Amino acid sequence: MKRSLNRKETVFVASMLFGMFFGAGNLIFPVSMGQLAGSSMWQAAAGFLITGVGLPLLGVAALGISREDGLLGLSSRVGQRYGRFFTCVLYLTIGPFFAIPRCATVSYTVGVERILPGGAQTAALAVFSLLFFAAVLFFSLRPGEILTWIGKVLNPLFLVFLGLLVIRALISPMGRISEAAPEGAYVSGAFFKGFLEGYNTMDALAGLAFGIIVVNVIKNLGVDKPGDVAKSTVKAGIFSSILMAVIYVLVTVVGAQSRGLSAPADNGGEALALIAEHYFGAAGAVILAATVTVACLKTAVGLITSCSETFSGIFPKGPSYRVWAVLFSALSFLVANLGLNAIISWSMPVLMFLYPLAITLILLTLFGRFFGNDRAVYCWVTAFTAAAAAVDFLNALPEEVLAFLHLKTASDAMADFLPFSEIGFGWLCPALLGLLIGSIYRLYKKKRAL
Repeated sequence: MKRSLNRKETVFVASMLFGMFFGAGNLIFPVSMGQLAGSSMWQAAAGFLITGVGLPLLGVAALGISREDGLLGLSSRVGQRYGRFFTCVLYLTIGPFFAIPRCATVSYTVGVERILPGGAQTAALAVFSLLFFAAVLFFSLRPGEILTWIGKVLNPLFLVFLGLLVIRALISPMGRISEAAPEGAYVSGAFFKGFLEGYNTMDALAGLAFGIIVVNVIKNLGVDKPGDVAKSTVKAGIFSSILMAVIYVLVTVVGAQSRGLSAPADNGGEALALIAEHYFGAAGAVILAATVTVACLKTAVGLITSCSETFSGIFPKGPSYRVWAVLFSALSFLVANLGLNAIISWSMPVLMFLYPLAITLILLTLFGRFFGNDRAVYCWVTAFTAAAAAVDFLNALPEEVLAFLHLKTASDAMADFLPFSEIGFGWLCPALLGLLIGSIYRLYKKKRAL
């Protein structure tokens, strides 16, 4: 039994990690962040890298240490019902509610939207998303060599084109970053806004959902002890994380530079299309649209497959894999027709609720040996975190929704009560309080047992 991967195996796992986490959708958020952050982009990028790169790596490492068979087993350390709830909500979030529909809308925004008149956009999005999800369902029901071919050919093609775009932008910048004034929350809290913007990648959630795949690959390569698996995961993850971090930072720079010629776009998809068109003309825009569309198609197929397999496993007496695949494809089609801006705005409240729970679960797993992985500690921390995260969920809802539900006054009052809530970290102090109470309760139980 070996204790670590060799260099070739490390590169193999690193490549797989990168392929799992990085999709075309990951580009729209750093480029948009760069446009809005302007001269404060470096602080924003630092926060973004923590949640966009660091947390996914820790999530995979946590699964490696835990010896659990996946997210359901890991989250069930809090309780069986909670484990099923958290697993279902997480997969629905990175699946048909947000991430899968986003694949279609990013493809549409970067490509088709640029060549159609404004009045035809609603019908065009419906037709495009119908064709997109028909293809997704076709491949989801017949997984085979097509996914391997796309992964080996079109993902590298996409990265090559992105590299050419970034190099061209660095050589001939559209403007000076220092002259781009920050906007919105980036004016006074760029780091924290960047940290929260990293939630949109959903990669920490994906790390918990798909990390078992990486762990099993490492175990199949001969590394078996949990500590050694975690070390090998982190070692391989460092390579993929460095590549992801470099791409994120460079795309953020390009986004900030683009302020020299235009105001911030409505979303990162539009910004990316405008930048490609500026440097390479219509041909560049077409190439970008084609590669983004196919990369998103591959990602959507992988997510439909994973979600369908997960739900058919959680509910063995329920629908079959094929039925789940059809249901998730149909639901994704409906959500996609809300448009990219709507998907992004509605996903943020859900992510404000889920991410604190994911962060605390990851940290409790990584440091579980210090409290014997006591279930009481998991329960207290999770309960307090969930309550506070629910407040962050309310505060992230659109203003008109809060007004309609008559929750504006209540959400503001609860936010004022929680420290750091104004910057999206209202869950932090309650989580620490839960850790303190859980630790005291554990010591009390040990004392009574003596």
